[in-house]
Amino acid sequence: MNKKLGKQTVAFSQPPVIINAAAVGGQKEGEGPLGKDFDVIVPDDKLGQQTWEKAESSLQRQTAVLAMERAGLTPNDVDYIFAGDLLNQCVGASYGLRELQIPFFGLYGACSTMTESISLGAMLIAGDYAKNVMCVTSSHFCSAEKQFRYPLEYGGQRAPSAQWTVTASGCAVLSKSGEGPRITQVTTGKIVDMGITDISNMGAAMAPAAIDTLCAHFEDTGSSPEDYDLILTGDLGVVGSDILIKLMRENGYDLSSRHNDCGKMIYDIEKQDVHAGGSGCGCCGSVLCGHIYKELKSGRINKMLVMATGALMNPMVVEQGESIPGIAHAVVIES
Repeated sequence: MNKKLGKQTVAFSQPPVIINAAAVGGQKEGEGPLGKDFDVIVPDDKLGQQTWEKAESSLQRQTAVLAMERAGLTPNDVDYIFAGDLLNQCVGASYGLRELQIPFFGLYGACSTMTESISLGAMLIAGDYAKNVMCVTSSHFCSAEKQFRYPLEYGGQRAPSAQWTVTASGCAVLSKSGEGPRITQVTTGKIVDMGITDISNMGAAMAPAAIDTLCAHFEDTGSSPEDYDLILTGDLGVVGSDILIKLMRENGYDLSSRHNDCGKMIYDIEKQDVHAGGSGCGCCGSVLCGHIYKELKSGRINKMLVMATGALMNPMVVEQGESIPGIAHAVVIES
């Protein structure tokens, strides 16, 4: 039987399987250290569309269709699709996936949406409510800049703590049976708000939520960092990762030899001028469904914890004086 461990963690007696995955990236992402691990690099970040928003919808649709086809499935074989992005009302997902005619759950967890979707999809399968579930997220630098900061034409300067929204999409296909890495546990995060108000420092806003979820996971499961080959966050970037390592050590957990962050991995931070690293739903989504999935399949990673982090902010409420809440959801994957 499935088990509830502590307050926030669920362990699956018959772990759902990631039977296939796909990652599609933009030009800048293709030039980064993980470029070879994307399944497709789109030659035009506008994907032939008239607007950045339509481009993101096209990016998400292309990724979902590729993952589904690689898994040998058709839309009729997929019970549910969990999808989200950073745009208002999740229009990247709803417009991008409407033609597939798959029962749809639209999610918004900011940059935490990838592990939120995998958590919910895995629980649905483990509860015998579905056989095949797709989990897909996307982000796009240009659409996100226009919504959260300034249109590109404005030419505003970026703070050193700012992160670069990744133009990419990732899709994982989960199934009740089959070959592939297994999802053995999920730890659902709580909203954590430490009063950060700087919208150019998402790492600092999200790190407290990552700490809260990680501590809860270790306490619920009785595990420690040494039990994992990799503890992967996405996307704290340079600033948030430093905060995470320091404060987790103060909580009695040394992550320094196990931790990496999708926002630090996807770009060459020194050469690509992305300041504090990558961010966006598509950052963790594409790194997990591209590079990391290949590492799991090859056996180079046997057991890992992936925890996507999100800043649950809205430009309007921040301008009204509100702080930036954070969220983080963790998933344990074993090859």
